[in-house]
This record gives sequence, C-alpha cells and structure tokens, in this order.
Amino acid sequence: MNNERSLYILGTRGVPAAHGGFETFAQRFALHMRDQGWRVTVYCQVDEGPSEPVIDEWQGVRRVTMAANSGAVGTMKFDWACVRHAMNERGVMLVLGYNTAVFSAFLRLTGNPVLTNMDGIEWKRAKWPWHGRLWLYLNEWVGALTSTKLIADHPEIARHLKRRRSERDIVMIPYGADAVTEAPTEPVVARGLTPGNYVISIGRIEPENNILPMIQAFAEKPRDLAFICLGKLEPGKNAYHDQVLAAGGDRVIFPGAIYDPQIVQALRFHAAAYCHGHSVGGTNPSLVEALGAGNAIIAHDNVYNRWVAGEGQFYFKDARECSVIFDQVAQKGEALAKAKARANARFMDALQWPPILQDYQRLCETSSVSTGKG
Repeated sequence: MNNERSLYILGTRGVPAAHGGFETFAQRFALHMRDQGWRVTVYCQVDEGPSEPVIDEWQGVRRVTMAANSGAVGTMKFDWACVRHAMNERGVMLVLGYNTAVFSAFLRLTGNPVLTNMDGIEWKRAKWPWHGRLWLYLNEWVGALTSTKLIADHPEIARHLKRRRSERDIVMIPYGADAVTEAPTEPVVARGLTPGNYVISIGRIEPENNILPMIQAFAEKPRDLAFICLGKLEPGKNAYHDQVLAAGGDRVIFPGAIYDPQIVQALRFHAAAYCHGHSVGGTNPSLVEALGAGNAIIAHDNVYNRWVAGEGQFYFKDARECSVIFDQVAQKGEALAKAKARANARFMDALQWPPILQDYQRLCETSSVSTGKG
C-alpha cells in the first residue's frame, strides 16, 4: 500500500466529534481526506468496552476504538495502546497534541512520517501541579525532537518551537471554524436573554482564562446589558468557582456547561459581544468560532488573542479596563458595529476551514512523498 494515501489521526477522543477543538478538527480533516481518496483511520476512546481494539467504519472513515477510563491515567493508557497499534500500520501519522509524545516517538521507529500539532504551551498552565508541568515540559521536548514536522497553530507558538527545532521543520497552520449566518432565537429567549443585548463567555472557568476579572468588571454596576457565562462549575469544591459565583451575584447568568452545539451556537450568534479571557495558548477554537459568528470580541490583551481576533476589537489588561469596555458595548454604538464587521473580515481572510484543511493536506502529501512507499 502507498503510504502517501493512508492517514492515521491520533491524540483525540475520536469521531464523531463530541468533546473539543481537536475532535472537531479530526472529524473535519478525516472527512476532507476521505474525499481526496485517502484511506483515513482515526483512533477513538470510549470509557467502557472490550479489552481488544474494535475496528469499524464511520462515514467512510476507519475507526479503531479502544476502551480506557477518562482522566490523565486513562488517557495515557489509551495513547499508548493507539501507538502500539499504529506501529503495525503504514502511512502518515498525525498526532494532535504532545502530552504523551514519549509514546508517539516510537512511531518514528517504523519509518512512518509523524506530524505533531504542538497545541499550546501546556506546561505553563497554572492548573497543573508541578509534576504535571514537568511531564508536559519533557513531552514538549520529546515531541519537538522526534516528530518529522511540527505544526504550530499560531505564530507565537511557532516562535516558541524555534527554540526546540529548526524553523524549516515547523509549519504554521491555524485552527478554523465555519461561518454562522443565522441561528434560532429560542435558546436565547429561553434563558431570559434578549438577542443582541448580552455578552457571553464560553470556556473553562479557571484563573488563566481571566473569568473572575471579567465577572467583577461586569457586576460592579448596572448596565443595559446581560452577561451569560458558560462553563462547568463546582461550587464548594473549587475555591475559584466560589469566587466567580460570589462576584457575579444576580447580575451574571451561570447555566453551567452546555454541550448541545446548536444551543451554544445560537447563544454565541445573538450576543452583542464574545468575552475571551484566555491568556495562555495559541489559536483558541472558541475564539475562532466567535469570529465565524461575526461576534465583536472582548479579549484579554495578549499576543495570542490579538493575532487571532485582529485589529478593531476590544482588549483589556485588567478588570478596570474591562469595565470601560462593557460601558462601550452597552451603548451599542458605532464601535460595536465596526468590531463586528472587522471580526467577520478577519475570519473570512484567514480562519475558514477549507484553506486550512488544504494546508494540512499539502503537508501530508509532502511528508508522505518524501518518505517513499511502504
């Protein structure tokens, strides 16, 4: 079999997508490559099932499903099982994330090209304990040194990777999204909101995402504007969550995590602006999706968000600056209208799925040709 026609996607929970950005990408790219005539295999994780891999087909994509518990240990077991299986295969290995690069490094022993999307700088995230950060730091190095090519989803991540690897081995391809031009208003009204008269935050509620400063800025005084904050909350178990809830009081709506994509899309589409406090990472999928929905952006001021969202958006460094922005957005004036228009222009220019998938395809084709046939 010609390995340039076979693709193996590792590192996600699999398809169909139901969890996060990497899963969404895996699904989109698998179907794209299927349509280009490639034989595509995606490794999938389930919590319960047979001890042996289950192989089936989904929409023309081959799936190899492994049973492993969720959580760090279960994910490590799953990743190792996937690598062992993939070592007997021939083709381009696309690994999404480097968290277990010490395992995926074994794929190079087979002579297969290994393309690794290096995600964000995971070991810098405050949520990990010291030993977790050390593990991630070591795996970043291993992934950088053993992969055939490194994929950075943001120019800043590419610059970071140049400290580990030659620039010629690094390819910058951002994350993508679909344009959203309409959405029902029922999910909005059902949550007591008025279309166009609220801001929304979607993401993990943790310090590095600056949820607390945004909530504090919004709740400090009344405005003709609502705030809905989507994300899993564990009051009584998580001190930061307790702080966020206390700060929001009765001025912020906390529905918890919502996993129905149609509801989330409707809530995002009809918002006056999308609030994005993320301070660590590369091209964040939720921010790209907000741009695809034509949202004005209220974002933490850092190199990651400024490159993704572009000029003409609202950026803040602290709660005081964020409060001033909420005042501007509540006026629903020209600045807000311009931000929406620029968000749409930025999305159309650089963050749509079709050209991004084509960039990945070209990388796979170049990598597979350079290694010959298996």
